[in-house]
Amino acid sequence: MGFLSDFKAFALKGNVVDMAVGVIIGGAFGKIVSSIVADVIMPAIGVLVGGVNFADLKYTLKEAIPAQVNEAGETVKEAVEAVTINYGAFIQNVIDFLIVALAVFFMIKAIMKLSSLRKKEEEAPAPEPDPEPTAEEKLLTEIRDLLKKD
Repeated sequence: MGFLSDFKAFALKGNVVDMAVGVIIGGAFGKIVSSIVADVIMPAIGVLVGGVNFADLKYTLKEAIPAQVNEAGETVKEAVEAVTINYGAFIQNVIDFLIVALAVFFMIKAIMKLSSLRKKEEEAPAPEPDPEPTAEEKLLTEIRDLLKKD
């Protein structure tokens, strides 16, 4: 039972649960950013630069070879796909990364600002209590109180 109780203590720690939630939200956020880049930003950039579809941008190192078929319809030689460097997809992934990095930067900056504000509140000195009246003040207060009674 020692292993299970140790694992339970580890898995239910606040940091592990927070990290799991962060990973799940981060994955979903990454999909949203990828969709924004692929479906909104890149087509707009493509139109601005002359109707280019960035997903189709590639450099062909070796052309594709079609399959060879004899008169009987049998495949004599299999088709070979083209060897390409897909730099359009790379550009799209770089833009994805930059947007995610920028969003994380702003989020961390906001968290740090909130954290520093909380520290300032905690470090603020408590107001000092009123100083104890001096013997002279106490005597004068007693005289005042006696005069009020009359």
